[in-house]
Amino acid sequence: MREALAAVPDPEIPACSIADLGMIERIEVTDSAVEVDLLPTFVGCPAKDIIGEDAARAVRDVAGDREVRVRFVYDPPWTTDRITEAGKEALRGFGIAPHWERTAAPVVVPLTRKPQAVACPYCGSRETAMEAAFGPTPCRAQHFCSACRNPFEGFKQKDRGGRR
Repeated sequence: MREALAAVPDPEIPACSIADLGMIERIEVTDSAVEVDLLPTFVGCPAKDIIGEDAARAVRDVAGDREVRVRFVYDPPWTTDRITEAGKEALRGFGIAPHWERTAAPVVVPLTRKPQAVACPYCGSRETAMEAAFGPTPCRAQHFCSACRNPFEGFKQKDRGGRR
């Protein structure tokens, strides 16, 4: 079942499967049914219906006579920590910056809030700036790299309160 779901691409980021994005929370197979719980990457994700239909279709192809049930759950909430290494590499290739590559070194907290620059997925430079808080989807932001002069997208990082 997991292999079948690994072939389902995210419709908004076709370079990544829903498995690489860490959206598969649970798969339960019984003699009569297959139940799949998926985590949306964003509560208001407009692609949930398409993802659910594609996942159900992929599971039906290997489920035999079993009933297939796919649903979205919100606990635990999806975070970028669930993205696989293959998914991170696919996101870089797709031009989406990974915020998880920020330095783990201690951060000086300025008196004014300024987010740490994300590394450019094309050249790796940290001479970047967020240009718009919202990209093509609510979970991504628009950035610009001053070093290679390319625009790119990045997943938003949650703050300590779990908000994006």
